[in-house]
Amino acid sequence: MSRNRKAGTVTIIPNLSIIDIAEEGKGVGKADELVIFVDKAVPGDVVDVRIVKKKKNFAEAVIESLNKASDLRVDPFCQHFGTCGGCKWQHMGYDAQLKFKHKNVEAALQRLAKIDTSAMEPILGSAENKYYRNKLEYTFSNKRWLNKQDMADRPEDLTGPNEDLEMNALGFHVPLRFDKILDIQHCYLQAEPSNTLRNSVRAYALENGLTFYDLRNHEGNLRNLIIRTSSTGEVMVVVVFAYAEQEQVDGLMEHLKVNFPEITSLLYILNQKKNDTIFDQEVITYAGRDHIFEEMDGLQFKIGAKSFYQTNSDQAHELYKITKEFAGFTGDELVYDLYTGAGTIANFVARSVKQVVGIEYVPTAIEDAKFNSELNKIDNTIFYAGDMKDILTRDFIASHGKPDVVITDPPRAGMHVDVVERLLEMEAEKIVYVSCNAATQARDLALLKEKYEVVRIKPVDMFPHTQHVENVVLLKFVGSTSEDSLENN
Repeated sequence: MSRNRKAGTVTIIPNLSIIDIAEEGKGVGKADELVIFVDKAVPGDVVDVRIVKKKKNFAEAVIESLNKASDLRVDPFCQHFGTCGGCKWQHMGYDAQLKFKHKNVEAALQRLAKIDTSAMEPILGSAENKYYRNKLEYTFSNKRWLNKQDMADRPEDLTGPNEDLEMNALGFHVPLRFDKILDIQHCYLQAEPSNTLRNSVRAYALENGLTFYDLRNHEGNLRNLIIRTSSTGEVMVVVVFAYAEQEQVDGLMEHLKVNFPEITSLLYILNQKKNDTIFDQEVITYAGRDHIFEEMDGLQFKIGAKSFYQTNSDQAHELYKITKEFAGFTGDELVYDLYTGAGTIANFVARSVKQVVGIEYVPTAIEDAKFNSELNKIDNTIFYAGDMKDILTRDFIASHGKPDVVITDPPRAGMHVDVVERLLEMEAEKIVYVSCNAATQARDLALLKEKYEVVRIKPVDMFPHTQHVENVVLLKFVGSTSEDSLENN
């Protein structure tokens, strides 16, 4: 490799070979033992890079020139690639994406939990890798992100009202810029009518003088747009207003009602807080139902504006089938479903077991879970709302019984250490651990190794063209000499 050179205070490293890809999605190269993470680089590339941040043991860089393109490279399909924070791997073939997702899960389990992954099962890819999401949330902003071409094309004398209109955007946040929104023309994540709906809302707002939200000064009419679709063909649209007159609200909502008769659930929210969270806001139904329905394996699930449901419906079905298979139910099991959400997994497995006890932090999600059990005439589920470490006590377990199988699907942060300790005390015969973060899963598995053995591992790709991956692990109880089990307390 050629010696590094400096252009002013800028460090350029020529002909850097990209040898791997990191869990956060950046390419990895090495120069004189310095690990360099390179944005938008693909293993097999040879690139000149510019260092943008340097620490003691690693550096971050961007590509200055692509000297040799990797065989794994493909042309990005989206015009917004490189600026939008989503679909960061679309410049790499899908088979390669799966390979590196599998490898990253394997590396996390080996490095952080010292787990033997020799029997790890191949990753399950997504049958659809475009238009696979059932939910997208867009942001309105009067601070549109301008790329180099936008700046070059922008008239120098663009001032006053025309400048304001030029700066309006409806789309996604630019990474690391909370106040800048990339105006999205076409998104490949959600099928129609998603793109048509979003573009129609933008056009109506501009034509009728509705103001886009100012994320710094917290003012403006329009704040967010949420679009949910389902495999049943139903559509939910939620418009989040900030400071708007009722006449303005009614005008936009009527426009949607008239022009998009396929909308099943047309809702709006008035949110004047300084954050975008809607969980503490009233949802107002303008037309149709306050919910849509999703179907999976003959079951129906009610989805409201605040409901959690896996955003890749088809692949969620595959994920839950694997979870059920790993559990190996015989029909007589008591199952604890931790972090149950809207009870999707709980209801999915309920007909194969004696009883399911679901626990979830969000009260509205638990209400959805109960409704979904009633909707599907499932009478062997019980749901509780509250902090997992506070609900899952020894008294709770004594009251409901020691589970035969525990299914746990925690958020990205993984399980609280108190919950892990309770699982060790509980000594269920099997634990099926579903995770969206292999690193935190590995941390928890390292603790569970005290009494459990990992016997099956299978990654599942829920999010094509991103670095994110789900992983399902089956643990079996192997016994312990510990005197701190439930039976001894």
